Amino acid sequence: MTKAHGQRGARTRRVTTLAGLLAAALTASLAAGCTTSDGSRDDGRGQVLPPSPSERANESLASGEAVLAVKIDNARAARPHTGLNAADIVYVEQVEGGLSRLMAVYAQQLPKYVGPVRSARETDLELLRQFDRPMLAYSGAQRKLEPLIDKAPLQARPAEDKHPAYFRYSKRPSPHNLYLRPHRLMASPPGTDVLTTGFRFGAAPPGGKAVASQTVRYPAARFTFTWSRSHDRWLVAMDGKAARTTDGKRVTAGTVIVQYVKVRASAFHDFLGNNTPYTETVGAGKARVLRDGLAYDARWKRPKTTSGTRFTTAAGKPMLFQHGQVWVVFAQAR
Repeated sequence: MTKAHGQRGARTRRVTTLAGLLAAALTASLAAGCTTSDGSRDDGRGQVLPPSPSERANESLASGEAVLAVKIDNARAARPHTGLNAADIVYVEQVEGGLSRLMAVYAQQLPKYVGPVRSARETDLELLRQFDRPMLAYSGAQRKLEPLIDKAPLQARPAEDKHPAYFRYSKRPSPHNLYLRPHRLMASPPGTDVLTTGFRFGAAPPGGKAVASQTVRYPAARFTFTWSRSHDRWLVAMDGKAARTTDGKRVTAGTVIVQYVKVRASAFHDFLGNNTPYTETVGAGKARVLRDGLAYDARWKRPKTTSGTRFTTAAGKPMLFQHGQVWVVFAQAR
C-alpha cells in the first residue's frame, strides 16, 4: 500500500469513527432524556404562534395514509445528516443567500430519527400538492407564510406545536440540533401507493451516454454525483465533501434528476433581508437524468399542481428510473 493510500484509509476510518460516535450519542441522549423543542424561531424568521387545539382537532395521528415530508437543514454545520438514506425521494431547493435545503419524502421506511429539521418555504406548498394530504414536518416559517400553510391541503406538524416527536440534541449547535422521531407522527410507513409523483421505474432506456459525474451549482452551494460501479449508485458530495449520514454510511442515489426550472424572487425575505427564492415546479422544461452510470437528456412536464411530474426521453418515451432513492435537484433554467 502506498503512503497516499494509507493516509486516505486513515482519514476514512476517522470519519467513520466520528460518525459512529455521533449516531451512538444521539441514541444515548434519548435514553438519558433529551430536551424537546424549545420553540425558538428558525433562522430569524417571524415568531410563529402555535395553532389552538381546536384548529388541530380534525387532524388525527396519521396511520400510514400519507407520505411524510421532512424539511432538512443543509448548512455545513448541520452535517452529517440523520435518516436521509431511508427516504424514497430527496428534493434539493435553493434558499436565501444561494444556499440549499433538502426535503426528504418517506413512504417505504420510517427511520428512527431524521434531522436536523429546519423551516418551511413557499416552494414546498406547490411541490407537495402532488401528494394526497402529505404530512409536513418542519421547524418555523415566516409569519406571513403561516396562513398559506394553514390553507394548504397538507397535515402540518411544526416543531412549534411542542409535539413530542421533536427533540433537541444538546451536543450539536443550535439551530442545527433539532431532530424528529417519525414513528411518533405516524404509526407505520404508508407504502408506495402514496408516491403519486408520476415517477416510473424499470430497465434503462436506450440513448444514455456514459458519464463519471455531474455537478450542480447554486450561488453558495454545490452538489456532485459520482457513479460508483461497486455501489451501483451515485455517490453524493456536498460542497466538495463526500456526504455521509451519522451512522457513517455514504449518501447515495439510484437515480438523480437535475430538473431545470424557473427560480424567481418571492414576496418573502429572511431576517437579513435576503429574498426567498421561489422554485416553480408546475409547467414543463428540460431535465438531465442520471442512472446506471448513464446520463439522459430528458423533458419534464407537470400540467397542474395536483399532477405528478412526468419525465420523457429525447425520443418522447417514458423515462424509467433505477429502483432506489431518487434525488431531484432543482436548477435554474437557462
